[in-house]
Amino acid sequence: MSKPPTIREVASRAGVSVATVSRVMNGRGSVSERTRLTVDEAIRETGFRPNVIGRGLKTARSGTLGVLVPSLRNPIFADAVQGIEHAAEAGGYRILLTSSNYVPEKEVAAIDVLLCNRVEGLVLTVADESTSRALEFLGRAHVPFVLVFNPAGTASHSIVTIDNYAAAREIVSRLMQMGHRRIAMIAGDFQASDRSNLRREGYERAMADGGLRPGPVIEVGFDSRDLARHCRFLLSCDPAPTALFCSTDMLAIAAIRGFAALGLGVPDDISVTGFDGIEVGQYMSPSLATVVQPAEDMGMRAVEHLLERLNAGAPATNLTLPYRLRHGESWAEPRETTAPKGTPV
Repeated sequence: MSKPPTIREVASRAGVSVATVSRVMNGRGSVSERTRLTVDEAIRETGFRPNVIGRGLKTARSGTLGVLVPSLRNPIFADAVQGIEHAAEAGGYRILLTSSNYVPEKEVAAIDVLLCNRVEGLVLTVADESTSRALEFLGRAHVPFVLVFNPAGTASHSIVTIDNYAAAREIVSRLMQMGHRRIAMIAGDFQASDRSNLRREGYERAMADGGLRPGPVIEVGFDSRDLARHCRFLLSCDPAPTALFCSTDMLAIAAIRGFAALGLGVPDDISVTGFDGIEVGQYMSPSLATVVQPAEDMGMRAVEHLLERLNAGAPATNLTLPYRLRHGESWAEPRETTAPKGTPV
């Protein structure tokens, strides 16, 4: 594992003395604005992080792991954090948790805070692994990390995930086996989630396999709760869909509520499926048909691998865990007419 950058490297890159870098970081002494900006840029470029906790300690070990998730509102991430915390405690570590609220630009700032608190490694989910500035930032800081939920496929990063494409393709194929030919999709923001993109691709592949035209596909924010307007739009299509695939369980639950507000029942008038397998979906009425991700196990396996990297220098690896379908009550064979008489469209 390569050594983290030092304050001397920052000083060299900025063309100033170590004392000047120290004054900038501590906010003490007289430093020009131009010099401060130059030093700040050198700190960002090198990935240098001061030891803000216990600077006098001789050990560099903090016994802390950082955790960054997209949202604290979606229970799927809470399940993963539970697994992360359990494995961290078993390994003698504690965790620091933060979220990006599905905003890619916030990921770097959140990681910066974690690194300034001397975390030894991170378990995180980013918007898009292939273009992430956050991962570039971590690389410069020479801090080991393991991605969770992001899709596998790169040899340079450790990732614990499922096959999002295959899972979406399978659940949409099941809808087609029930007799559905008009299947729409409500998806979370594609720019905020590479998983959402893969689920759309799996949906489109399943439709193409069946000789069907996909769509409409409606893109919404992951925290969207009122989908009545979008449900109304789907009902106005000619012909209207008989089934709806949602890229998360939370969006599926919001869609079921939206159809109810328009006088439609699920699955009598339209089938709805989700993706994630959050526990609350089992206790709804109707219970939610969905793809179940082993989120808690994913979190545990991510920490176990991270500790192997920290303690034994283990190489980066991709681990794809199995998913399963949960056959809830929210899907059924299609009826001839989706919208009941009198439904406002």
